[in-house]
Amino acid sequence: MIGRLIPIAVFLLLGVLLAVGLKIADKKTDIPSPLVGRPMPAFSLPLLGQEETIINSKDLIGKPFLVNFWASWCVTCRVEHPVIEELAASGALPIIGLNFRDETQDAQAWLRRFGNPYTMTVADYSGRTSIDFGVYAAPESFLVDEKGIIVYKQLGAMTPEVIEQEILPRIGKQGSAAR
Repeated sequence: MIGRLIPIAVFLLLGVLLAVGLKIADKKTDIPSPLVGRPMPAFSLPLLGQEETIINSKDLIGKPFLVNFWASWCVTCRVEHPVIEELAASGALPIIGLNFRDETQDAQAWLRRFGNPYTMTVADYSGRTSIDFGVYAAPESFLVDEKGIIVYKQLGAMTPEVIEQEILPRIGKQGSAAR
């Protein structure tokens, strides 16, 4: 009789371990960023496909904006993309695309296929700027205020809830920018 209970006990124990593991994995968005409350890292990067046009981080300061790290090879970026498009269409704030370690042709084809919600897209071919921002993996987004201070970091895909509860209140706007 006890021999029959052992497989059931092992199965239940594995179920509990799986549930705990999933609960821990769900906390990945809770990883704090040491950059929140600090100036965004300085960078000088080319516009995607226009290597002769360099965008400097200082050029962006003056009004709040969102920096969205993405790549054509990133599956989660594809899932996030409609939300970014809705936010861009709302006009709530400029969205700067930061293409993360991608091939120019692949990134441009991706934007043609799925739409380009970005005010501008700069290319981080080496990944150095991504490292300076502390990017773990694409997609990640940083809300930067008018003074160039990072006020919020979203690890993983942007959602309508994050926009409504975190992004819009921090820039002093309310409403349904991404529904």
